[in-house]
Amino acid sequence: MKSLRTSHYILLGIALVFVNCGGGTEKNAGRKNQAQEYAENTKLEKEIGQRARSMFQPLPALAENPANPVTPEKVALGKQLYFDNRLSRDETQSCNTCHDLAAFGVDHKRFSPGDAGMDGDRNSPTVYNSALHSMQFWDGRAKDVEEQAGMPILESDEMNIPDEGFLIRRLKTVEGYRKMFAAAFPDDPDPVSFENLKKAIGAFERTLITTSNFDDYLKGNQGALTVAEKKGLKAFMDVGCVTCHTGSLLGANMFQKFGVFHNYWEYTKSETVDEGRAKETGNEPDKYMFKVPALRMVSNTYPYFHDGSVESIEDAIRIISKLNLDRDLTDEEVVDIAVFLNTMTGEIPSEFSRAPDPI
Repeated sequence: MKSLRTSHYILLGIALVFVNCGGGTEKNAGRKNQAQEYAENTKLEKEIGQRARSMFQPLPALAENPANPVTPEKVALGKQLYFDNRLSRDETQSCNTCHDLAAFGVDHKRFSPGDAGMDGDRNSPTVYNSALHSMQFWDGRAKDVEEQAGMPILESDEMNIPDEGFLIRRLKTVEGYRKMFAAAFPDDPDPVSFENLKKAIGAFERTLITTSNFDDYLKGNQGALTVAEKKGLKAFMDVGCVTCHTGSLLGANMFQKFGVFHNYWEYTKSETVDEGRAKETGNEPDKYMFKVPALRMVSNTYPYFHDGSVESIEDAIRIISKLNLDRDLTDEEVVDIAVFLNTMTGEIPSEFSRAPDPI
């Protein structure tokens, strides 16, 4: 009996040794992985940290405009107008219809249908952070969000209001609007005007700034991005995306030909060929020139390009690299860049997307 008990303890001891050895192996592997990740992170930070912070800037808290100072009263009025279907002729649409603040500022459609049921001919970009763009619309025909705010209202294939007077007469019949315009523009003897409407919507849009982990990183927090995200940032810079996508928005500050090396429609399979800025200016050098898209929120604002011809961000990365850099990216490069671009999306404050009570 004693011999059996002794054998039992010997076997148990051997088993415990194996278990402990196994646990130790796992812990050592974990420590080794952490050490490798730390080393890779340190190496990446040395390679990209200073370089990235010289190319990109964190977003400001507000998109200021000295010509249209942002006040709480203007913002409240602008938000009310932004969500109001009365800004379209048949009262079927608001600004939020095409630029849905609860859906990253877009409607996820190739082309947005207008008040009369007709589709537009260019994709609706996100309104988030758009007040920081150096020009508005794909062809840059508006200088700021104040000027831009009035244009879709009067476009027949968009909100289809026949003229400014039509809309202002409609709004003046609403007591709530009379009070809100008066509060927002107290020094104006006739505050309910189309000009003030544009200023109010513009003031609201100037508050729609969405910071993300990338901003924390640019401000000096090296731990704000993971190793995988830093690897993607390095790829983004190394392959040449920064030729056009720089600044706080990673774009939206210049025009560029869509298809420097190849015809864009051969790669996007676009149904029609849009000549870009040339449609506005009539100038031959402006053919196929478009505002470089901002990459803020880009992972969530599909479909891509001016005509919404591409659904996948990975496909969009491959196509633009071929068209404008004449470079065929590897699958690893595409995935890395897509991982980095995901850091452009921050949380949307609930007060942005919550519609006000109708008046």
